[in-house]
Amino acid sequence: GKPRHHIVFGTFGRKDDHRLGREAVSMSDAMFLWGVFRYAPLLETVLGGDCEMQPAALEGYAVHFPLAGSDPQLIRQPDGVTDGVLIAGMPPAMRVRLWYFLEGLGGSSVEAEVSLLPGGGRVLATVWMPPHLPSQDEVGALWDIDAWIAQWGDIWVEAAHEAMDALSHGGQSLVGRWEMMKQRGATRVRAGQVDRPSLRADFAATKDVEVITPRRPYTEYFTLTDHDLRFRRFDGSMSPMVRRAGFVGGDAATVLPYDPVSDSVLVVEQFRAGPLMRGDPHPWTLEPIAGRIDPGELPEDAIHREALEEAGLEIGELFAIGNYYPSPGAVTEFVYSYIGLADLAGRGGEIGGVDHEDEDIRTHVLSFERLMELITAGEVNTGPLILSAYWLAQNRAGLRPSG
Repeated sequence: GKPRHHIVFGTFGRKDDHRLGREAVSMSDAMFLWGVFRYAPLLETVLGGDCEMQPAALEGYAVHFPLAGSDPQLIRQPDGVTDGVLIAGMPPAMRVRLWYFLEGLGGSSVEAEVSLLPGGGRVLATVWMPPHLPSQDEVGALWDIDAWIAQWGDIWVEAAHEAMDALSHGGQSLVGRWEMMKQRGATRVRAGQVDRPSLRADFAATKDVEVITPRRPYTEYFTLTDHDLRFRRFDGSMSPMVRRAGFVGGDAATVLPYDPVSDSVLVVEQFRAGPLMRGDPHPWTLEPIAGRIDPGELPEDAIHREALEEAGLEIGELFAIGNYYPSPGAVTEFVYSYIGLADLAGRGGEIGGVDHEDEDIRTHVLSFERLMELITAGEVNTGPLILSAYWLAQNRAGLRPSG
């Protein structure tokens, strides 16, 4: 029931003349979609249902994998052919949903000639063009939709569900929020990859939790969900309706670097908003190296990346400590924690972090005994560091050189 004008279309209101020939028939309401939109579950999620479409191709362009990330890259290539689908007569509600999603990806719309497949003539249609067309040396291999689906398909669909939910709750622009939605989408995909419980009740969210009124009042770097729901009780009955809120973020990975030769560890110190907002007069905390797991990234990959970013440190062999919810009552964060072997000789006192994330991180190299003293004194008060230290206390003898 919201009026269409509440959507901010940005640069999509500007059409560039991109005709490749004069013999094509104009279809002013036709839309040519390529790349990720060839994945039917994603397109259905964005549009909110099925619609009629026809295979088509855009000549003079090719689609490649990016050097990093998940967005297919369109490049100009004289002999290239980009496969896609043509949608004509799209219902207004679907068109609003599609442009809302595309606006979050950036770019502009152009009018281009596309070929209907197989051999069905040529038409002029609206084509979404990304904000930047890279050169051949700025992209990876030719894009393969099956390979993309295997790594990214479920993540994009999960993220698109959140994006389209945002549209239904006011239509705030996706610009600047889509990347974090992909991270949360990857978290939900990862959460579904668990074994059936052996000790816990064989309850499942799909059949033993009823969400009566879903709410998502806040979506930025993090998001907040606030639902009215019922859940299965251990006596088999359903609970009365309760209201439960959850602070939603991406999964994280931590690593405590350990040097078995010197029996020392490296910890990082940085300002944290959580202690500040709790009223802690000293909101700088001691922690293991840690960071969010990027979409499509393994926890181990995140550890090696974060160790370089935060401490300029190369991590060797990893030992898994455990995977866990630090505070499952209200926080969705799931953490993968490790001990990582490293050479810490001459280290300590470096300042690290990523500028575009406004990080300011200082490193400390401590003897293992000093670390345990700080835990006992309460100066180390972050869960992942305490957990890592206790695992190391139990296992470090097996990591140290014999003799």
